[in-house]
Amino acid sequence: IKRLATEFATAWLHLYDFETLDEKSPRHFPEFAGLRSSMHQEVVRFFADLFRSDGSVLSIFDADFTYLNEALAKHYGIPGVEGTEFRKVEGIKKYSRGGVTTMAATLSKQAGASRTSPILRGIWISEVLLGEKLPKPPKGTPPLPEDEASETLSVRQLVEKHTSDPRCANCHLRIDGYGFALESFDAIGRTRIADLGGRAIETQAKLFDGTEVA
Repeated sequence: IKRLATEFATAWLHLYDFETLDEKSPRHFPEFAGLRSSMHQEVVRFFADLFRSDGSVLSIFDADFTYLNEALAKHYGIPGVEGTEFRKVEGIKKYSRGGVTTMAATLSKQAGASRTSPILRGIWISEVLLGEKLPKPPKGTPPLPEDEASETLSVRQLVEKHTSDPRCANCHLRIDGYGFALESFDAIGRTRIADLGGRAIETQAKLFDGTEVA
């Protein structure tokens, strides 16, 4: 079961080599290296439980449980978990967790070294979770700034400015809403109410079909 969770689930979610991910800025996120293995273990143990119990596929997106040790529970702001051993923790929705879109591993992987990335997260949801392949961005598309703390605009505002380019707008209409809705999670998956520049987080968004989410 554990091997199925590792070989299938982490590969599907693009997390197979997550334990070696070293792209985070140690200046902005010094705690990431010490949490990396626990983040990966959460995914493996969650899927092993799902397979073992023949759970609903909907749990992948909407479970009210996960597997945590003390370090990862503190990272999530979930009290009552002590020690290095992992255990099943129920009732996590009240802490803004539940399913793969709110796991620290997926949120960290689909983010930059020192900032979030609504674009990466939106593409990941579209292509990996929903199976909707997107065309490659046009050549010459300028990259977004890497350090949100030194910018005058929030990451969301930078993305919205970027997608005003007609060459980019069509694809971004399909992905940005998903990414904007996850902006309350920072680049290593912690919940937040402000970004590194002190700007308030805005998570309201509209999806491609007009559905409004937050």
